[in-house]
Amino acid sequence: MINITFPDGSVRQYEKGITAIDIAGDLSPALAAEVLVAQVNGEVYDLQKPIEQDATVKLLKWNDDEGKKTFWHSSSHLMAEALEALYPGIKFGIGPAIETGFYYDVDLGDRTITEADLRKVEDKMLELAHTKEHFVRREVSKAEAMKNYKEKGDEYKCELIENLEDGTITFYSNGNFTDLCRGPHLVDTSLIKAVKLTSIAGAYWRGDEHNKMLTRIYGVSFPQKKLLDGYLKMVEEAKKRDHRKLGRELELFAFSQRVGQGLPLWLPRGAMLRERLENFLKSVQKRYGYLPVMTPHIGQKELYVTSGHYAKYGADSFRPIKTPQEGEEFLLKPMNCPHHCEIYKTKPRSYKDLPLRFAEFGTVYRYEQSGELHGLTRVRGFTQDDAHLFVRPDQLKEEFCKVIDIVLYIFKTLNFDRYTAQISLRDPNDREKYIGSDENWEKAEKAIMEAAQEKGLETVVEYGEAAFYGPKLDFMVKDAIGRKWQLGTIQVDYNLPERFELEYTGADDKKYRPIMIHRAPFGSMERFVAVLLEHTGGRLPLWLAPDQVVILPVSEKHNDYAKKVCTLLNNSDIRTFVDERNETIGKRIRENELKRMPYQLIVGEKEQEKNEVSVRRQGGEDLGAMSCESFVSLVKDEIEKQLSNN
Repeated sequence: MINITFPDGSVRQYEKGITAIDIAGDLSPALAAEVLVAQVNGEVYDLQKPIEQDATVKLLKWNDDEGKKTFWHSSSHLMAEALEALYPGIKFGIGPAIETGFYYDVDLGDRTITEADLRKVEDKMLELAHTKEHFVRREVSKAEAMKNYKEKGDEYKCELIENLEDGTITFYSNGNFTDLCRGPHLVDTSLIKAVKLTSIAGAYWRGDEHNKMLTRIYGVSFPQKKLLDGYLKMVEEAKKRDHRKLGRELELFAFSQRVGQGLPLWLPRGAMLRERLENFLKSVQKRYGYLPVMTPHIGQKELYVTSGHYAKYGADSFRPIKTPQEGEEFLLKPMNCPHHCEIYKTKPRSYKDLPLRFAEFGTVYRYEQSGELHGLTRVRGFTQDDAHLFVRPDQLKEEFCKVIDIVLYIFKTLNFDRYTAQISLRDPNDREKYIGSDENWEKAEKAIMEAAQEKGLETVVEYGEAAFYGPKLDFMVKDAIGRKWQLGTIQVDYNLPERFELEYTGADDKKYRPIMIHRAPFGSMERFVAVLLEHTGGRLPLWLAPDQVVILPVSEKHNDYAKKVCTLLNNSDIRTFVDERNETIGKRIRENELKRMPYQLIVGEKEQEKNEVSVRRQGGEDLGAMSCESFVSLVKDEIEKQLSNN
């Protein structure tokens, strides 16, 4: 008999070799009908894989991230089977689950597939799903795997097999389709009830532009039709909220081919928006004792070799800049932290000097592939709201908790009220990709978990998601329509102080290494603005809006009064302009509503006589006529309420 421990701590005994689906059936037939995959000692298992020893078991359903991932991975195999039936001789690259849905990279030879063809692929998928095909796992030797795909003439799978170790290779079959795959998968296809193939794109094999361009087919699937309907509705809403569309409409930012892909140009209104976000965070940082610093946009290559960034990010960096001095090379700055380490070293530090908190809105550069660029969320040059704290061991938890407080204050002020904190730890099975000693990693991981617990955060633990130099706490935010975004990160780092030989003198006159905390509550200004626009649909909080008020004179003879009111409001620090275009008042109201203007003030004969304004709030709410002084008080009170988190 073996002991099976469940998430609630309860333990049951079962025969050795029991499967997760049998355990689910023993607990509840209803549970067995819903469970998709199991987590056994932290590893995701097929439900039919035997459990041979004592284990901690978690049964995962649709609402679990790994449950969805398995569902979508199996759906990619179902799509591949349908494609092979409809396009005999098709060759397959890779077909993973992604954040929402799945894709498969395929080589159709001299044939093409268009958006119009996707419906017949969907129909074939559902036809095959209804036959309840089982996903069957089979271990194969490297020789057998290679023979199978050489006979099929599939050079892509052969290339993948070349890099696999004998004894680690598995095939999965469903119906007439067999794929090279490590799994896991659903028990059978009958759980896949609704499918939508969403788009077609080109993708170089293995992401290398020197390789052949394959056809990438994206899709999403669900266990219920109503879930697909809800998803499609959300997609339509997301199109309306697309930050690229809003950026154009609100005149916030633009891109230029002459400037270069992935390098945003901030227009005046966008620059004002960014400036207010920066000033907001600077005021918070000042209260917490942060010191502003500034560093150059480039650094000597040796700086990033010392930090380890060159080894990790070299392939994703812009090429080194060679100078007339032989052997001298510079890099566009990929990270701010090495520069801040050098600032720390500018003079001797005492234990009394710590904590030191250096903050900078520092622009960094990464060479993202052109196919991965996306508006402001994936760019080649971006500004991080970066800070690095240098602390003593006895200060670590307190300072980490204070950073959490800053992040939560920002989220509350900007109405991000649905979030979880992801504790990102090392991959226990691949420690070679991380720098630093096991002892320091264990200390850092312990500090993060204790701080998150102390703050009462709702947390999830993700192995393999840590930065190469330390574990981190990532805040995963849900926006207004339920999409998940990663915003804000805090990292504990024992390694860079070692690499840069940072020291402070303790009370006993001995030398010690400080601990570093990396933090960026916004993440990057570009990405944060993008997420904020999509979260609000462009209806920014009043305190943050580039323009807060537009005044609409009913006719030309009211222009002077409108300008007088405009001056009064601007002198009261309310950002105001007059729209005196030669258009009807109705058209100007509609167009300013589309521009998400928080307030529109209509002034005509009656308002001018009484020294008043007629107030229209965004969304069409008519607040009636009031004095200019009353309107100033209304705006000030609203801003104060937003910034005080009430």
